[in-house]
Amino acid sequence: MEVPKDQIASLMDLGLYNSAQMLSCFLVSSPAANAETNPHLKAESLVLLGDALFREREYRRAIHTYKQALQYYKIAKQNSTSSRSSLSSNRSSSPNSFNVSAINENEVKFKVASCHCAINENRQALAEMEQISKGRNLQMNLLMGKLYRYSRNNRSAITCYKECLRQCPYVIEAVTALAELGVSAKEIVSLSPQTANRSGRAPFDCFDSSRWLQRYVEAQCCIASNDYKGGLELFTDLSQRFPNNIHLLLEIAKVEAIIGKNDEAIMNFEKARSIDPYLVTYMDEYAMLLKIKSDFSKLNKLVHDLLVTDPTRPEVFVALSVLWEKKDERGALSYAEKSIRIDERHIPGYIMKGNLLLTMKRAETAVIAFRVAQELRPDIRSYQGLVHSYLALSKIKEALYAAREAMKAMPQSAKALKLVGDVHASNSGGREKAKKFYESALRLEPGYLGAALALAELHVIEGRNGDAVSLLERYLKDWADDSLHVKLAQVFAATNMLQEALSHYQAALRINSQNEAAKKGLDRLEKQMKGVDPDAPEEDEENEVEDVDADQEETDLL
Repeated sequence: MEVPKDQIASLMDLGLYNSAQMLSCFLVSSPAANAETNPHLKAESLVLLGDALFREREYRRAIHTYKQALQYYKIAKQNSTSSRSSLSSNRSSSPNSFNVSAINENEVKFKVASCHCAINENRQALAEMEQISKGRNLQMNLLMGKLYRYSRNNRSAITCYKECLRQCPYVIEAVTALAELGVSAKEIVSLSPQTANRSGRAPFDCFDSSRWLQRYVEAQCCIASNDYKGGLELFTDLSQRFPNNIHLLLEIAKVEAIIGKNDEAIMNFEKARSIDPYLVTYMDEYAMLLKIKSDFSKLNKLVHDLLVTDPTRPEVFVALSVLWEKKDERGALSYAEKSIRIDERHIPGYIMKGNLLLTMKRAETAVIAFRVAQELRPDIRSYQGLVHSYLALSKIKEALYAAREAMKAMPQSAKALKLVGDVHASNSGGREKAKKFYESALRLEPGYLGAALALAELHVIEGRNGDAVSLLERYLKDWADDSLHVKLAQVFAATNMLQEALSHYQAALRINSQNEAAKKGLDRLEKQMKGVDPDAPEEDEENEVEDVDADQEETDLL
């Protein structure tokens, strides 16, 4: 043969895909691979070319090439069938001349589907995969599970993922997917091969050295059912057995971020980054925490590092969105939308988009973003977004329904209880109910600062400033939190205890120099202390031109 196939395979093994692609072009066009005389060789050559194109990320060209290969495979198959009948009457013919192509039709269809997936053409990918009715291997079942899940055919997705675990119990992706699809930990664990072999030991030593896998399954099922506390305990136990495990550190940090343990989450994200500074997974979650802490120097560095590492990942664009939020909300929104275009199932992208739209007073559109996030995988943040969006639209019934839905999904969540309280607190007739929900949240989770601040605000609204101060000062003993000092300063300022208010605003700014509420409060307080009316318009404000665009936007919303 003029162009040896094994040389193309060697180039592929060495990662020299461009050279492999060019050499494949010679093979495909060589006289030996003539479509009429050697369709089987033509098919093999086209598959090699398709593989090189796939590796070069030229997915559309790869699809076209693989489909050509399948056409020649069919021709070779037909020729083989007709040749067998002539071979039976003429035994002297060389059997080699009637060989069917050595390519595996199912594998080529799988490769076509993989190309469609790479360019977000999931329907076309599923159509290709559904043509593979028998003999699916582990990779094929995993891809089928993903595609069925994307098309919301959860029953078929579960079947495929279960088959993956029957073939190999260590497919972590399948474990996580089954947990999120509502399959119990007991059922997932039972899928692992447990038949004892001749030595009497189960394959993979399922209940000995792989006891950790069972714990991991239980942890993922806890998280999927919103039992964050249980999941966190299990992940923490596993991390003691596998210290400095990056995957576990990231899972722990992600859960801590969701339940509001921000300092612990930041610490674990940073620990993971110290082990591997080129991490991208969950780094958008880390970026959100840095923004909450107003640590913009770390946030800047993180975004720079992510752009250097892999500027094609959705996490990078969510992190960019977080960075730009303060400077340019519209720019930040475009970055959040870009993350969703890269991966239409990237939940932090929808959470970020929803929060930005809410800030921009586009609550109707924010509802859509939070709904998508909730459908993909509900967590407390999507419920919070929905409730606050509905409250912004004065849709109290819808807000209450979403809050109760959160409470039903997460019966042990103090944050869910607070959400119901927030809805009741939004109208004067529901304040007593709100107070009960806030107090219940604090009984469930005494250290939940969000509920304490909300309850203090309720005390202030109803004129119980003394109760608000005693509640907040009780938390001040254990919490060095800027928002706590700001709330205390606001209460003291409202009761004309200006010196106390001043000391708390200053304390808040010592903890977080970027706290906008503390800056504005301090500015207002200093005017009061000088005897200046803080509500009097400044000269610049009096001469300001009306913002026509903003007025128009509000009119459009109305």
